[in-house]
Amino acid sequence: MDKTKSRRGNFRRFFLRGLAVVLPATLTLWVLVQAYLWVDSSIAQPINAGVRQSLVEMFTHVPATAEMFGIEPTEDVLQQGRADRALRIDDTSDDHAITDAYYHTLVATWWETFLPLRLIGLIIAAIGVYLAGRLVGGWLGRAVYRWLERLISSLPVVRKVYSWIKQVVDFLFRAQEDGPAIKFSRVVAVQYPRVGIWSVGFQTGSVMKSMAHKASEDAITVFIPSSPTPFTGYTITVPRSDTIDLPLTVEEAIGFTISGGVLRPDSELLTATTPPASHSQPDKEEAS
Repeated sequence: MDKTKSRRGNFRRFFLRGLAVVLPATLTLWVLVQAYLWVDSSIAQPINAGVRQSLVEMFTHVPATAEMFGIEPTEDVLQQGRADRALRIDDTSDDHAITDAYYHTLVATWWETFLPLRLIGLIIAAIGVYLAGRLVGGWLGRAVYRWLERLISSLPVVRKVYSWIKQVVDFLFRAQEDGPAIKFSRVVAVQYPRVGIWSVGFQTGSVMKSMAHKASEDAITVFIPSSPTPFTGYTITVPRSDTIDLPLTVEEAIGFTISGGVLRPDSELLTATTPPASHSQPDKEEAS
């Protein structure tokens, strides 16, 4: 009986250990595959469809291009097309429609035969994003971008969705329009939302001028991210002396927040040899 329990315990322990090893890589691969499939179906495939239609239109309306590639329809192809259309009680004299259908089939065959052609949509999308970034860097591009934002912001429902998505993107890529990037100078711990509860935050800057006149000492602005979505949270202003500098990188602190405190750097793991924190209290006799 004891051996049976021991085997079950070993199986459970090794199975859980195997999950801990396999799941991170498996889930990472799954996320990457799903992201690629979404980009391919939502962005690349529509672009590929446009490229194929453009090629068909070019071959149909500019016969010289088809002759240059040696793909113009032969008389046998036209005769076969006329025969097929005649069987469907169609207009047998419309060679233009027969040629158009021939080019559609030919171009579709190219995309099915040559797999690299499927990457054209992704390449065009990447070039488009790059050019958009270059254009926004100029005066004219920024003016057009502001006009588009004002247009989107004027739509009742769309403006709320756009505002939320823009905040997420700004946080992830640390970019703000017409302003400096979102920079976290250091990772700190601060007692928030009340004394006795410590939260991990990022120092984003110094105190605002209006608050500086009221503050009795040097104060800083701290962003407190929420779990598991660190792109939302609270921005607070606290005295610098009320914060504790943490020896963490921004990436480590974000991982700590996303995981709900599960992911911690090895240097921050408590061990049996770690001395307990001392809580010194003032001596009543000395105070008296």
